[in-house]
Amino acid sequence: MRLLFLGDIVGRSGRQAALQQLPVLRRRLGIDFAVINAENAAGGFGITAKIAAELYEAGADCLTTGNHVWDQREIIGQIDGDHRLLRPLNFPAGTPGRGATVLEGRGGHRVMVVNAMARLFMDPLDDPFPAVDGVLEDSAMPGDVDAVLVDFHGEATSEKMAMGHHLDGRVTLVVGTHSHVPTADAQVLPGGTAYQTDAGMCGDYDSVIGMKKEPAIARFLKKMPGERLTPAEAAATLCGLVVETDPATGLAVAVEPLRLGGRLQPAWPSFARESAG
Repeated sequence: MRLLFLGDIVGRSGRQAALQQLPVLRRRLGIDFAVINAENAAGGFGITAKIAAELYEAGADCLTTGNHVWDQREIIGQIDGDHRLLRPLNFPAGTPGRGATVLEGRGGHRVMVVNAMARLFMDPLDDPFPAVDGVLEDSAMPGDVDAVLVDFHGEATSEKMAMGHHLDGRVTLVVGTHSHVPTADAQVLPGGTAYQTDAGMCGDYDSVIGMKKEPAIARFLKKMPGERLTPAEAAATLCGLVVETDPATGLAVAVEPLRLGGRLQPAWPSFARESAG
């Protein structure tokens, strides 16, 4: 099975790039299941049901989020009805929505997606480590599901790496989101779990993590509130990764970064059925 994960969509630029490229990527890469972190898709802050529907139509099988999940208040009353849109698993009991789901991919493959949020330099949520352990008790590979993808949304690289090693051998992929900068450590861990500390963003990289530069810089220079941050609007780079799985175990046999368009150096998986050119 071949899995695609795209990092945080930031604003219109990232959203349009994802909508345009996702059908092409699914075809050219032979993708069986695609997950996108979409917590910044609506003007850089949150997601709406309309945007979620557009991403599903383009080929997203599941959408994950993070600390900006509630920025568009309308989603609070709608997230319970959308089993493909996740919020972090370790929000307190009673929070609307769900942090894990099992969905069917191409060919009837059953894929579990887990969305958890780290705690270092983040909101003080419940401990994500036992939270993820708990959902894995009910859906193990390869008997219950064919693959398990974990989006770990966090600031600290150490916490994200710790989660990767904690889950090594039990899930297909642990990938970090939130920093909007792709890390260069895509690898298959010793136990067979694919890992990357941060997938990066789908957005304009002539920016400060996706936002227009001048207001963001002014906040550092003046140390006082200023103009509201808004997403940069030039051509986006799609950032993410592609994972090839072992059908017998659900574990990863290969993982490679994907970068397409915009300003960053392009990267195309060597095991893909077509070249990027």
